[in-house]
Amino acid sequence: MHADASQAQAWAEWVGLHMGPVFLVLWAALLLLASAAFVGLKHGGSVAARSPWPRPLWLSLFLAIGACALLAAAGVFAGMAEAMESGKAIGLFDVRLSETLARELSPATLRSVALATHLGDPITLTLLVVAVSVLLLVRRHTRLAFGWALACTGGAVFHRTLKQIFARVRPVHEHGFAVADGYSFPSGHTTGSVVVYGMLAYLYVRQLPPRWHLPAVLAAASLAFGMGFSRVMLQVHWASDVIAGFASGLAWLTVCIAAMEYPRWRARA
Repeated sequence: MHADASQAQAWAEWVGLHMGPVFLVLWAALLLLASAAFVGLKHGGSVAARSPWPRPLWLSLFLAIGACALLAAAGVFAGMAEAMESGKAIGLFDVRLSETLARELSPATLRSVALATHLGDPITLTLLVVAVSVLLLVRRHTRLAFGWALACTGGAVFHRTLKQIFARVRPVHEHGFAVADGYSFPSGHTTGSVVVYGMLAYLYVRQLPPRWHLPAVLAAASLAFGMGFSRVMLQVHWASDVIAGFASGLAWLTVCIAAMEYPRWRARA
């Protein structure tokens, strides 16, 4: 146990000292994973459309994939929730990483990250949700507008409920470039960005020509990842808060997209 704790702290120190390269490597990995997942699902949909197999069978397959994604996200979330105990290895990683970043990051870096993180602010996401809802209604896409608004507002309620349940205290940050109040777990910027930008990418896929689909997905993934990473760099969230935010956001996003796609698949079947 002592060896695991020491190793976790050593890793946290290393990550804090190499935050820039770590960000680029993780971002590149995310883009590759998102591209592979999107292309795989799109190819699967094309195969299903041409396949002699019954449509309900393909529908069941895609629902099973969604269920596996939900279970994986729930498992990650549960692991991060368990790590809130300070004696756990991930909890020790959280504390050492925050301390290292507080010591190593320059004011100029923090100022830049603090500006970027506003893209995940509740007010920014709320204005985006309202603007897109109005645009969809003007274009008479009533069902899409309802689904979009319900997914985004429901995600916000879901996130606030989780915060109240776990009631985790935020890390101490004294640099003055970011102000955050309330509980820490899971990260609201992260969860909100995953849901809102993810749903926005879904709308793009539904409404725009195919050549814009993958760029929309990659842009949404990049924005959500950047918002989560910024909260760790600003020391207003523990790293496990952000990982849990990604997990809970992806779980909710999966449920919402499945709920909107299921009637379409049923109609085709």
